Amino acid sequence: MAYDESLAARLRTAFGRTQVVEKHMFGGLAMMVRGHMCCGIVSDKLMVRVGPELYEAALKMKHAQPMTFTGKPMKGMLYVTPEGCNTVPKIVGWLKLALIFNATLPAK
Repeated sequence: MAYDESLAARLRTAFGRTQVVEKHMFGGLAMMVRGHMCCGIVSDKLMVRVGPELYEAALKMKHAQPMTFTGKPMKGMLYVTPEGCNTVPKIVGWLKLALIFNATLPAK
């Protein structure tokens, strides 16, 4: 499964000066911040790790869907439909949620 290269370019722009390590995983692209997966791309969807505390509120946001990569919803992770990540400003909003959770994790 390939991932959307134009979404990857927008995501890189949205990160700005934040230090990110890109890893190819399961046919997609994962963005690692401070040694933890922060977000990524699966096919044409943005995958965002918001953590358990922000999960329910984030799922109520427009364009959010449960992440069901394994066949079951993965609490703390969600997908954003292509319409919700088709511009850098939209991605920045999702990225803020991911970085809030990422900051709660110990650096690796």
